[in-house]
Amino acid sequence: MSPVQGSTELDVRDALVAATEWRPDILGSGFSALDLTLKPDHEGPVVATLVRGPRADRFARGPARGADVLYVHGWSDYFFQKHHAHHWASEGARFFALDLRKYGRSLRDYQTPGFVTDLATYDEELERALEVMGHGHGGHRRGRHPLILIGHSTGGLTLSLWADRNPGRADALILNSPWLELQTRAAVRTALTPLMTLAAQLRPTDTFNNIDFGFYTRAVKKELGGEWEFDDRWRPTPSFTVRAGWLHAILAGHAAVAVGLDIRAPVLTLLSSRSTLSPIWHESMRTSDSVLRVDDIARRSLNLGDTVTVRRLDGALHDVLLSAPPVRAEAFAAMSRWLKAYLR
Repeated sequence: MSPVQGSTELDVRDALVAATEWRPDILGSGFSALDLTLKPDHEGPVVATLVRGPRADRFARGPARGADVLYVHGWSDYFFQKHHAHHWASEGARFFALDLRKYGRSLRDYQTPGFVTDLATYDEELERALEVMGHGHGGHRRGRHPLILIGHSTGGLTLSLWADRNPGRADALILNSPWLELQTRAAVRTALTPLMTLAAQLRPTDTFNNIDFGFYTRAVKKELGGEWEFDDRWRPTPSFTVRAGWLHAILAGHAAVAVGLDIRAPVLTLLSSRSTLSPIWHESMRTSDSVLRVDDIARRSLNLGDTVTVRRLDGALHDVLLSAPPVRAEAFAAMSRWLKAYLR
């Protein structure tokens, strides 16, 4: 296996990193991981983790052939979706996923899980990841191999804001149920923002009651009737504790989307056809989004840029790519058709 899969154009820095620091990943054969050392914060040392997927199929002829894919997870989550990586490898793309600071592989015992006070904080690990992938400023793959960014839920919000601040860096942005608006809608967000601003300034680590009823986990977890297995430490039920500083960062991101972004790359938003938001369990939660109001997210998606496609899928879960096999297949096919039309 070459130091960086699918590439024979490594610069000296990439070759050194690939040869000395990549390690076998918890996902097993074909997966490796790299710690990205970041600037320390008030809690101590900070890292993010870049996960590299299986080798790209060099004989693939799909629209993603030769592209580089970077995936970013959502809130209270981490990368465990092996099938996602295998799909992109079969399409001929190099696949990478990033466990952000204080999530998943990057979470340390002394850290507050998922806590930041500004979503732009993640720019540091995004840049480090892109450097390793060859898409940093002056990177050897930049401009020669398309860069596809994929974000789920909060990761979709984070990447949307990053793409707006960094025009020309990504060639395509795919959003999997991006969290672009508060579930209680814009009016409540507007009323809540001044209170959260004050709370974030005075007591950023103050906590709020967690309203995660565990229904989404019930819909996806294998032991509860779903299909998927994952580490409960890194994807717990209820979710990570919500804190004032973090919620203020989310509200600021939602406000920016509401005003309108100027993402130059084409954007594809994948969503379920319907939501089921309820304080009691419904079996329909196995075939709908039980986290977000998808109609609101569809409308907000149109504020991201000039070229936005919204694709609604009947039977999809909040994470569209964790839906039942026929829905997943439809989602992957939709991405391929869209890339064929829009990827440079």
